[in-house]
Amino acid sequence: MPYIPHTQDQQKEMLETIGLGSMDELFQDIPETLTPEKFDLPRGRSEMEVTTFLRQLASRNRTGLKSFLGAGFYDHYIPAAAPALVSRSEFYTAYTPYQAEASQGSLQALFEYQTAMARLMDMDYANASVYDGGTAIYEAMMMAVRHTRRKKIVISSDLSPIYQHMLQCYTKNLHLHLETVDQSNGLPDTKGLARALDQETAALIVQNPNFFGSISDYSDLFQQCAAMGAVSIISVYPVLQSVLKTPGEMKADIAVAEGQSLGLPLSFGGPYLGIMTCSRSLIRQMPGRIVGKTRDSRGREGFVLTLQAREQHIRREKATSNICSNQSLCALQALAYICLMGPAGLEQTALKSMELARYAADKLTSIPGVSLLNKAPFGNEFAIRLPVSAYDLVDSLVPRGFVPGFPLGRYYPGLENCLLMACTEKISPTDIGMLSELIRGAL
Repeated sequence: MPYIPHTQDQQKEMLETIGLGSMDELFQDIPETLTPEKFDLPRGRSEMEVTTFLRQLASRNRTGLKSFLGAGFYDHYIPAAAPALVSRSEFYTAYTPYQAEASQGSLQALFEYQTAMARLMDMDYANASVYDGGTAIYEAMMMAVRHTRRKKIVISSDLSPIYQHMLQCYTKNLHLHLETVDQSNGLPDTKGLARALDQETAALIVQNPNFFGSISDYSDLFQQCAAMGAVSIISVYPVLQSVLKTPGEMKADIAVAEGQSLGLPLSFGGPYLGIMTCSRSLIRQMPGRIVGKTRDSRGREGFVLTLQAREQHIRREKATSNICSNQSLCALQALAYICLMGPAGLEQTALKSMELARYAADKLTSIPGVSLLNKAPFGNEFAIRLPVSAYDLVDSLVPRGFVPGFPLGRYYPGLENCLLMACTEKISPTDIGMLSELIRGAL
């Protein structure tokens, strides 16, 4: 749809209609201290000039790098059919089913998405998605607060630091008590987490694999959490759920994830996808939209929005359907990816990524001075300790076409010599061999 601004004559007509003589009068209620001195808007350019300018701007990006960067977002192969299916106009333009029953196709797609996510996590229910993985954790935490009417949240510090920062920002004015239990060498302090649980605890939040790539079984901790009457929340990497012990098997109350790895490209931070699933007892606390399947008075199968606590339906302060309208297309692409891959394809992707990560770990730790941060089981991501600054190593290898990983010192003081590395099926043994030789040479 083209953007067509109002002409000066139309602006004058509208101002006269409301009894004003100028645009300045229209905005006179805005204090002078809050108005800009001037608008630095360039003169209009032709289409060819704009295209040339944007191409020059884009050429400043470094592309074509071989990336071992993960830290929550992963470069998995996306079958061409996934974006092609989602680009069909009946999906691409449907936006969001505000006229719900008139959008049977969109509703059925979301119902299938919910079913796929619930099965992937081995949980009872899923909603129709929220913005991203961090938002999903916040919403899960608020589910626990509403359910328990308590204020204390216990968080393991090996939860993604990005998510931790989001929780602190979102809860700044909510009078909640966030208690963070320190990790040790990239491993969760499960005993410390258990000690932090008490009768005031609303939720326990952990991640598996954690930010350092380590895998844990939280079954016992979740059992202790339940004994305290608190809600257990786990953030997971969805691709690995095809091979790891699932949140459902661990008896988690709520499982969330960043859905980017399910068929969404890495794209300067989004748009991504927040996956939310929960147990039956918490379904009425689930935010956003939930699509249900039913039959009409004639016995015909249909899909409807249900348990949608929107502002139009209940008192505003109790509304939870606030942040998911634009996510349908991302959810649909994740569904297309899962359907194209199938259970066997997801498992093969996970196993191939983990196999390459082990090969990379063996090659890198054969370099003098390089060692694993810990000896815990890991998935497709692991942390290594270097004899030099991880920042310096990254700076030296990027000009040579490799991004070797994420420097952990950015978020964890004391780990400035540690690097977090990820492998996906798009990495080859040759890539790993070249990287290990470059690192060997750089050290």
